[in-house]
Order: sequence, then structure tokens, then C-alpha cells
Amino acid sequence: MLHPNAFSALVDAILPNITEVTIEAYQADDSWHLVDVREDREWLQDHLPQAKHLSRGILERDIEARFPDKHTPILLYCAGGARSALAAHNLQLMGYTHVASLIGGYKGWVQRQLPVVQD
Repeated sequence: MLHPNAFSALVDAILPNITEVTIEAYQADDSWHLVDVREDREWLQDHLPQAKHLSRGILERDIEARFPDKHTPILLYCAGGARSALAAHNLQLMGYTHVASLIGGYKGWVQRQLPVVQD
């Protein structure tokens, strides 16, 4: 999916300020709490194993109830990495100290033919 220029520019501007984690690095480190920030309809279709769901629309509102310890390692993912990058940036602004975005997101996971879950 192509993103509008202003959206892409916004994502590009925040990327140097966040941490991005590869799929392989995530798989090698079981300390991460994986959070899917995609829309409800995307989550219901399927999602990554062990993921929790907090869509971008409610993430900032509900994150503290789900993860009250702001030092919890939280790895966010979306379809391709843009929304999760923005979400990681916002969580950092809220005081979360160990938050990152999954490079390639859901699409990168599926391209590697890794398993997904359907509830």
C-alpha cells in the first residue's frame, strides 16, 4: 500500500527517534510483549502468535491499563511498520522506555511463511 506523501514524511521523521526490531531479533528474545496495533478487522482475520490487540485508535488511551509498568518491553506491529512506528513514538512520549516497532510488520511475517493465528 502506498502512503500519502505527508504520512510517509511523518513516519520518516520519527524513525530516527524510535527502536526498530527485526523479526529474527524478536524471535530470539522472548522478553517482548507483542502488541498488534492494526484495526479490529485486520486482527480478526489473523494475527501473530502470542500477540495482544490494542488498535491505534485506542492504544494511547488503554496502554497503561494493559501495561502499567512503563519499563515493560513492548514490541508493536502493524501491517508494514508505519503505524507501529508512530505508535512506538507516542508511547515513548508517554514515558514508556522499552518500546519498539517490528520491521516489516505482519506482511514481513507472512512473507517468511511464519505461522499466524485465527481466533
